[in-house]
Amino acid sequence: MKQSNDTAPEGALSCGSRLRLGRESAGLTQQEASAKLKVPLRVIRALEADDWECIGAPVFVRGQLRSYARLVGVELDAHLLQKEVGVVAPPELVSHGHVPRYRRVFEQATRRAAYIAITAVIAVPVWLETSRHLSSELSVQSLEVPVDPPATSASGSAPGQRMDPAPLRTPLIASMGSLRSSASEGVSGSGAAPALALSFQGDSWVEVFDAEGEVLEQALLSSGDSRDYAEGEVGRVVLGNSAAVEVRANGKPVDVAAFSRANVARFALSSDGSVAPVEN
Repeated sequence: MKQSNDTAPEGALSCGSRLRLGRESAGLTQQEASAKLKVPLRVIRALEADDWECIGAPVFVRGQLRSYARLVGVELDAHLLQKEVGVVAPPELVSHGHVPRYRRVFEQATRRAAYIAITAVIAVPVWLETSRHLSSELSVQSLEVPVDPPATSASGSAPGQRMDPAPLRTPLIASMGSLRSSASEGVSGSGAAPALALSFQGDSWVEVFDAEGEVLEQALLSSGDSRDYAEGEVGRVVLGNSAAVEVRANGKPVDVAAFSRANVARFALSSDGSVAPVEN
């Protein structure tokens, strides 16, 4: 506990004691000093009691001491202020280590590799699923393998007995192609130009529908194949890889580029033989 000593030499008094004596000599109370300095009363009491910790930082304490000293007409020695309040320590400088260039390059490469890996994880399954779906559409599958009729010997056959051959079931797509080939031969043999003629210089997926929307032919045709259709037989045609197909309507060449999108041509054939595009 600090005790004030009014008879002590002025140089031996603390800052707080000198301020208290100056205030009393000026005839001021602590409340009046608080009002004039516009600070709380507890700050005046702490300054006179040399209780710096409850006020705040040393810089703030020295400012309050100087303001109080000017109010009561007391001269405070700068050395005394520094001795009792303390010196404001400069902020401590924190050294940040330098990051080597190779480490920055490695971190950037790691992030890019992570982005590539994430993209591959998402994109590869999508690509595989899409490829599988397209392959299933273009695959040609037969319904049943043809069965050869059993061979019969002349000795094992009874006189007058007739052996009917076992019925053969040909693949669906192949049978449709045979029917179309027969129809093409019939149209060509008649001497008149077919209503629609298709000549293939490369592989192409073909879908041909009649006017009612029924499928006439669905097949994957190769280079050298051709199809001819009679008047009124075809309503709508879809040609994959249309650039490899030569189309003629009533003997006249048709430019399918006007009906193509992404190398797939879609067009309709009217009753008078004219060709027009379709939406799908």
